[in-house]
This record gives sequence, C-alpha cells and structure tokens, in this order.
Amino acid sequence: MPALPTNVEDIHPALWKGSQLGRAAGVTVEPGYQALSAELPGGGWPLGALIDMMPQQSGIGELRILAPALAKLASRPIVLLKPVQTPNIHGLAHIGLPLENLMLLRPSNTADTLWSAEQILRAKTCGALLVWQQHVREESLRRLRLAAKSGDSLLVLFRPLAAAADASPAELRLCLRPVDKGVSVDIVKRRGPTMDGPIQIELRPSPILLSPHGRSRRAAPTLVPQWTPLGADA
Repeated sequence: MPALPTNVEDIHPALWKGSQLGRAAGVTVEPGYQALSAELPGGGWPLGALIDMMPQQSGIGELRILAPALAKLASRPIVLLKPVQTPNIHGLAHIGLPLENLMLLRPSNTADTLWSAEQILRAKTCGALLVWQQHVREESLRRLRLAAKSGDSLLVLFRPLAAAADASPAELRLCLRPVDKGVSVDIVKRRGPTMDGPIQIELRPSPILLSPHGRSRRAAPTLVPQWTPLGADA
C-alpha cells in the first residue's frame, strides 16, 4: 500500500490548507508590486480566470495597479470594453501600454457588453480584457468565468464598491480605496485565508501629478462619490 502524502496539498493541485494561500489554478502574471504579489495565490494575477475589481470610485488607480501586468501582456491586443469615461491616451502610454495594441469598444447596452466580452474571450486573441459594468447578474458572471477559462487572457471586471456585498463566482475579488500616493487593497475573496487587513500599494505617479501645473492633492473622500473620468487614473 503506497504511503500517504505528507502534505495535503500534494494529494491534488486544487487542495490547500486553510491557513495558507492556495495554488493558482493556472498561469499567473506578476503584478509588479511585491506586497500585492505576496497576497495573491501563485504570486500574480490569474490568467483564464475572472477577477472582480471594485474601486471606491473610478480613476483612483485601478488601471495603474494593473499596468505592470498589462505591459507584459501587450504583445497581444488589450481590450477596454465600455469604460465609464474615455481613457486618457497619453496617460495609458505613460504607464507603458502601446496605443497601437489598445482596442476601445463601447456597446450600447449591458447585454451587448457581456456578449462582446464572451466572444472576445473565446476568440483567444487578446492579452487582456477589461470590462466596466455597474450591475451584472450572477448567471452572467458565471458565463464570463466559463468563457475566461477557455483561454489565457487576463479578465478584469470593474464594478462599484457596493458590489462587494454580492455573491460572485470570481476566483479573485478586490476592493480598492484611495490613499496617499496609491490605493488600499482589500482582497475579499481568494484561494486561501482571509487577510488580516488591507495592504497599501504605492502607485507610479500619473502625468498630472508629475506636472508642476497639476492639481493640489486633496484628502480621500469619506463617501462614495460619482464615477469620475478614467483620464484621472492614468
């Protein structure tokens, strides 16, 4: 009779102890921030999976936190699907995204947006797909997750912070809040134990912050404001 494995995680790749981070289900891409890498299963953003990212407001750094990973995937097209505002092309270039490989799509309604996302994922030609949606039903989230598993693209769904209270089949869920020089990241779902508390990530400055004519810094709002242009993020 063969001896039993010493570690439970050696029995099957899908198993892990509740006190440790689980293994990534597939390939990951390094996030470019050491503190974040230490908290993600497999040390990076999972490819072929659904990532639910919920910023307190648009433009606080949700693109900059993804920028190092997107730059590594930019040999294939990066698709921006129905962003809440028109992205700032100079800002995207500043964070390392080649404009010739960026694709901006604006479907007219939610149904067309989700359908487009599924087709893009199943085509397996894009390095990353970033989708912005206010409200998504759980069955639609499951369809997105299934479509993501058919390929190796980075799929990030941006939703309002209030969506964190809803159930989601996403493998990874994060809440982002603005802090001085970056964002506070609270991982609310992952393959592993619950985080002790949020981590703070210092982000690469945006062009407007580097400019001597940039706006003066303001304290982070305590209430959830309206969605603001993505140009402020880049």
